[in-house]
Amino acid sequence: MPVNCEPLRKILELEHKKGYTDSAVFGGLDRFLGNWANQAITSITEPKLLLRFHRLRLADSNYASLSMEQRQEWVSKVLSFLPQLKRPEGKGDKAKVVLKVSRPASRAKRPPAKQSLDSPITIIKGISQGIATKLNKLGVSTVRDLLYFFPNRHLDYSQVKSISQLAEGNEETIIAHVWQARQVTLGGRRSTEVIVGDDTGNVRAVWFNNPYLVKQLATNKQVVLSGRVGLFQGRPVFQSPEWEILDDKELVHTGRLVPIYPLTQGLRPRQLRKLMKGVVDQWAGSLADFLPPELRERLKLLELPQALSQAHFPEDDDLKARARLRLAFDELILLQLGVLSKKRNWQQSPPAHPFTVKTTVLETFLKTLPFELTAAQHRVLSEILADLAKPQPMCRLLQGEVGSGKTVVATAALLMAAAGGHQGAFMAPTEILAEQHFGNICHFLSRSGHRETEEDYLHSYSGLLARPLTVALLIGDIKEAQKLELQQHIQAGEIDIVIGTHALIQKGVAFKQLALAVVDEQHRFGVSQRSALRQKGHNPHVLVMTATPIPRTLALTLYGDLDLSVIDELPPGRQLIKTKWLKPQQRQSAYAFLRRQVAAGRQAFIICPLVEESEVIQARAATAEYEHLSHEVFPELRLGLLHGRMSAVEKDEVMRRFRSGRLDILVSTPVVEVGIDVANAAVMLVESADRFGLSQLHQFRGRVGRGSEQSYCMFLAENPSEVGMERLDIIERVQDGFELAEEDLRLRGPGEFFGTRQSGLPDLKMAKLSDVALLELARNEATRLFSQDPGLKKPEHQPLAKELGRVWPQSAEWS
Repeated sequence: MPVNCEPLRKILELEHKKGYTDSAVFGGLDRFLGNWANQAITSITEPKLLLRFHRLRLADSNYASLSMEQRQEWVSKVLSFLPQLKRPEGKGDKAKVVLKVSRPASRAKRPPAKQSLDSPITIIKGISQGIATKLNKLGVSTVRDLLYFFPNRHLDYSQVKSISQLAEGNEETIIAHVWQARQVTLGGRRSTEVIVGDDTGNVRAVWFNNPYLVKQLATNKQVVLSGRVGLFQGRPVFQSPEWEILDDKELVHTGRLVPIYPLTQGLRPRQLRKLMKGVVDQWAGSLADFLPPELRERLKLLELPQALSQAHFPEDDDLKARARLRLAFDELILLQLGVLSKKRNWQQSPPAHPFTVKTTVLETFLKTLPFELTAAQHRVLSEILADLAKPQPMCRLLQGEVGSGKTVVATAALLMAAAGGHQGAFMAPTEILAEQHFGNICHFLSRSGHRETEEDYLHSYSGLLARPLTVALLIGDIKEAQKLELQQHIQAGEIDIVIGTHALIQKGVAFKQLALAVVDEQHRFGVSQRSALRQKGHNPHVLVMTATPIPRTLALTLYGDLDLSVIDELPPGRQLIKTKWLKPQQRQSAYAFLRRQVAAGRQAFIICPLVEESEVIQARAATAEYEHLSHEVFPELRLGLLHGRMSAVEKDEVMRRFRSGRLDILVSTPVVEVGIDVANAAVMLVESADRFGLSQLHQFRGRVGRGSEQSYCMFLAENPSEVGMERLDIIERVQDGFELAEEDLRLRGPGEFFGTRQSGLPDLKMAKLSDVALLELARNEATRLFSQDPGLKKPEHQPLAKELGRVWPQSAEWS
C-alpha cells in the first residue's frame, strides 16, 4: 500500500519556513523521523519501493548535526522523493526503476580528531599494513591519495528489473527473496547455488568456487543481485553476480553505478569498493573547497566534497559527468596557475644579460651557410633575438620537425652571445647527440671563419669575431685530464660555446659568464637537471628545443610559462619518406626489400619495442630479434644491437660503427627515437608498430631520409586493435608531424599525451588533454585570476593559494 507521507511533508515544509532551525517539531526532527520511518516501513511490501525508501535512511537520521546549508539541501532532497513513495508500482508496470543510492548529507560521518587528510592510510579502519603496502603500489599513501584514487569506470547496475523482464546477455539488477541456498559441486569445485524470486517469477544464481555464501544468503532474506544474465537449459541464470542484503545500509556493490577500481595482486574488487565507500563517506566532507565561490557559482561547478563523492559513487550519469568536469577543471586551473606563476617569477627575477645583435657577424654567418634559411627559420630567429635584447631572461620553447633546422637557429643565437662577450651552453640528452651537435655547429662555423685549432674536443675559429671563437665538447667519455683542462678553460671564460651532456651540470663545471643555455629535447631531462644548468649562470636566457610535435593547445597548457616558437616548414628539397603498413604475411617481402637496399649501398634500422622477451607483452624483443636476424635472416650482412641497458661506451661504439658504414643494419629499441643522424640510413622497419603512439612512430621515421636518396619506412603489426589500425592508417598517409600530434591527442583521449611526472607537472587524473574547450576555459580563468590578484593574496583566494602551494612544491622548477 502507499506510504502516508503527509505528516512528514507538513513537518518538513514547516521546518523550511522556520529557516531550518530544527524547531518544526517538539524534541527535534531526528526523533520524529525515527518514529515515522519505523511505522511507515511496515506499509511497504513492493521490493522496488522498499529499496527507494531505504535510500532515504530516515530511521537513524542526524539532522541536528548538519550546517544550515546542509539542512536546506537535505530537506529539499527528501521532499522531492516523497511523491515517489506515494506511487508504488503495480505488478503489471514494466517501467524501469532508476535507483538513487547516494548517502544523504545527514549521514556523513566525521573523521577522527587529530587526524588529517595527509595522515597515512593505516589510520583507516580496515587498512592493515599488508593492505597499505598493496595500495602503496598503486600510488596511494595518504587519506588524500585515497580520495583521489578514482575508479577506472562504473558498471551501470541502477536499472531495476523484475525477474520476468530479464534478458540474456544484459547486465541486470533485481530485488528478490531468497527461497533456497545450498552448496553444490560445479565443474569439480564447491560452489553456491541460490534460488531467488519476486512476484513475477524465480531465477537461479550461482557463485563458482565460493561455497561460503550459503551462510550469508539465508532463506527469506531480501537481496539485490546485479550482474550478467546467462542461459542454462533454456532458463535465465545469474553467474557470480554482485549481491547485497537489502537492509538499512546503503548499497555499494549493486543497484547503482558501481565503481571499478584499479587493482594489484592481493586486493579484491568488493574489498576495495567497501573500503573506498567508508573513506569517501567519512573524509570527503573534510576537504575544503579551494575554488573561489564566485568562480564556482558562475561556472555552475559542484562543490568539491560532492564532486569527490559523486566521482566515486555517483547517483546518476549526470552527476558523474558533473563531478568529472569539476575535478578536471581543478587539475587544469591549478596547472595553469602554476605555470603562470613560474613565468612571472622568471620575468621578475634579477635582470639577464641583454644582447646587442652584431648584425655584421650574423649576416656573415648566414651568408656562408650551405643553404638558405626558410621563412619560418627567419621568423623564429627574429623572435629569439628580440628576447635576447631584453633585460628579462628569455624562456622560450622552440618546436620544429626533425630536419626543420632548429640547430642552425640555436647556433646563430649562441654566436650572438659570444659576439657580446658572453658564454653559451648547449645541453643534449645523450653523448651521441652531443657529438652530433658539436660536429654540425663546428661545420656551420667553419664556413664563415678560419679554423685555428682542431683538437678532439676543442675547435677555434678566426675571422668571425675580433678574437678567436672557441667551441668545446664536454661529455663523460673524455679522459679525466682533458676534462679538467676543459673545465679550467670554461671557468676562465676562454671557451665561448660549450656543447655537452649532463656533464655540463656536474660540480666541477663553472662558467665565468653563462648568458644563454640551450636545452635540446628538453623533455628527456629531469626537472633537477634543467634547473642545475640554469643555476650555472646569473639568470641566463634559456631556449629549450623539441622535435616532438605538440599541438598548440597542449603546448600552451603544459608549457604556459614558456613563449612558443614553431618552425612549421621544412627546407626545400626535403623528401617525403615512403611509408607502408605491412601485414604479418608481408614480412618476408619486407626482408627482401631491405636486403636489396643494403646491396645498393644503403643502411637500415630495425626497431623492436622491448629489450627482453615478455610473457605478458608478446612483442619481438631486440635481443632475441638480433640473434634471429643475424643467424637466420641476414647471415651475410653486418648487424649491430643497440638498447637502453647497454653502457654509454657500448652504445657509442655501436653508433660509431653504424655511422661509419661498418654495420649494415642496426637492431634497436626506441633509444633511436631522438636525434641520431645517419645520412646513409634509408630504410626503417618497425616491429609491433601498433604498440607505439603516432608521434613516436613519426620520430622513428625521422631517422631516415636524412640524405639525398629516397627513403622508406615499413611498419609491421601482428594483430593490431581497432585503434592500432587507425593509427597505422594515419601514419601511412600523413607526413606532417603537427597534424599527427593532433591526431595522436584525439586518439589517446584521456590520459597524458606524454608523461607529466618527468616534466615536473602535477599529475592529471581526471582531465582529458583532448578536451580543448575545458583547457581553454581553465586557461582563461587562471589568466583572469592572475591579472586580478597575481599573488592570490585576497581572502577569497587564500584557499586556492594554499592548494597551489601543495600541488606545486617549490622544488618543481621544470622549465
